[in-house]
Amino acid sequence: MSKIFTPTNQIRLTNVAVVRIKKGGKRFEIACYKNKVLSWRSKVEKDIDEVLQTHTVFENVSKGKAAKKEDLIKAFGKEDQTEICKEILTHGELQVSDRERSSQLESLFKDIANTVAVIIVNVLDKCVNPETKRPYPVSMIEKAMKDVHFSVKPNRNAKQQALEVIPMLKETLPLERAQMRLKLHLPPKEAKKLKEKVVSFTAKVETEDWSTDGLTMICLIDPGQYRSVDDLIRAETKGQGTMELLSLKEVAEGDEALN
Repeated sequence: MSKIFTPTNQIRLTNVAVVRIKKGGKRFEIACYKNKVLSWRSKVEKDIDEVLQTHTVFENVSKGKAAKKEDLIKAFGKEDQTEICKEILTHGELQVSDRERSSQLESLFKDIANTVAVIIVNVLDKCVNPETKRPYPVSMIEKAMKDVHFSVKPNRNAKQQALEVIPMLKETLPLERAQMRLKLHLPPKEAKKLKEKVVSFTAKVETEDWSTDGLTMICLIDPGQYRSVDDLIRAETKGQGTMELLSLKEVAEGDEALN
């Protein structure tokens, strides 16, 4: 049986994502695995072999026609095809259908909204909706992003864009830092005088209980004031006053559900 001859400058590939660039008057293309280009650009994927189907620069991927060495040197000033592939991967245009592009943008939009929700809860010290005392659900964040006409940038990762959109959302989604609930006991000699100083650090005093043993207060404070209140009580009462943390974050029950 005779062998079928295939020209050495032609490579047949399937299920390809093509990245294209025009340089030096020529068009150059590389063949990548689908869904890996954006991962590379966002630095999630760092292994070039997981991104490229072949370390070959093409004139035309669909025809399997490899680029000529002299054209590569003229356009890129080098002939190392792996390095040229990386340059095209970074600066080239990803060729996708309108349907694929729409699907990718929709998926990235949802990733950004989820990242915003995580940042609000975990990075911004568990900020919550001032009205409900709960974190904003992702569905509400998505709506707010649409309301401010946020435009997704396909070449940037979700975290970068989440950090950009949060300031834009502040008017639509007012944020309030979740508070800590403390139980304070002030000895009778210092109680009246010390109470005024403590109140200046609190967001709200929920209860006051005066007795011969002194004053017991339950109050809410911003987490950033915890150290100040602790230092104040230790210094003013010489260790006789106490402060007990009742809850780390004063938010409504069920607030952990982000979706």
